Amino acid sequence: MKFYLAPMEGVTGYLYRNTYHQFFRPMEAYYTPFIVPTQNRKLTSREKNDILPENNQGMKVIPQILTNKADDFIWAANEIGSYGYREVNLNLGCPSGTVVSKGRGSGFLADPEKLDQFLDAIFSGLSMTNSGQAMEISVKTRIGKYSSEEFPELMEIFNKYPIKELTIHPRVQKDFYRNTPDMAAFAEGARISKIPVCYNGNIFTAEDYENFIKTFPDIDSVMVGRGLIGNPGLVERIVDGKTLEKQRLRDFHNALLNGYSEVISGDRNVLFKMKELWIYMICLFPGSEKYGKAIRKSQRMGEYEAAVNSLFRDLDIGEYAGYQAKE
Repeated sequence: MKFYLAPMEGVTGYLYRNTYHQFFRPMEAYYTPFIVPTQNRKLTSREKNDILPENNQGMKVIPQILTNKADDFIWAANEIGSYGYREVNLNLGCPSGTVVSKGRGSGFLADPEKLDQFLDAIFSGLSMTNSGQAMEISVKTRIGKYSSEEFPELMEIFNKYPIKELTIHPRVQKDFYRNTPDMAAFAEGARISKIPVCYNGNIFTAEDYENFIKTFPDIDSVMVGRGLIGNPGLVERIVDGKTLEKQRLRDFHNALLNGYSEVISGDRNVLFKMKELWIYMICLFPGSEKYGKAIRKSQRMGEYEAAVNSLFRDLDIGEYAGYQAKE
């Protein structure tokens, strides 16, 4: 089984990826938060830093692009290729209202004809990378905007093109991250796909993974996001049955905090990044409600560190703890 880290905006940037890669089982691939091509055809400093080869050494990193304009995608893919990348990923999954209102992400799925034209243009328009190889394109998609009944037509479109891998998140846009993934729609998509399929959605614990693989033994790649952010030891638990040690989690936390402190100006901004992680990681500690509240309320670095120290001192990681989605 190949395990991929899902792209999560504001969470899985290069600092997080590098720190995870240092402390835990390396992923087969790390997908970057999406890059949005702009009118001036220039990467932002954040986007550039996130894909610089020196910031991603020793890892397979796949940049993700969010757009519904073929020319913009081709420009972005060629620009990314100039940094040595040989694969980019098309985002057809983001459910954010601001993204969808512009017909991007999962909003693009509502216009199959335009999507078909877009895919035809990008596959015929991409140039070779600086390595002399054609740029490969993978796709991450939902199963529709409004209903899973849209998915068969979308699969017909996807099957027309030499997509390297199709990651299916079996929710529709209006679900956001609520409700249960539609596994019947995923099963049908995987059955009719001419493209290698990767699964994404609600793999939060080793048990979730085991239940999935019993039903879909032929799927050989899984993308994990919230479950891995909540428990960075999740893949080790799945593969080796290894329980996450509290000290290693603390070392990981401290290294990440130090990394953010070195590149982000101001305690407030650093704390914002760390608090976002604790939305997920707090699930590891049963009975941690008051500690989580103290972390969320902290306004200064000293307050934050005191709250985290108390958590690690007083509580242990639960044997079967894992992130749980809020319906």
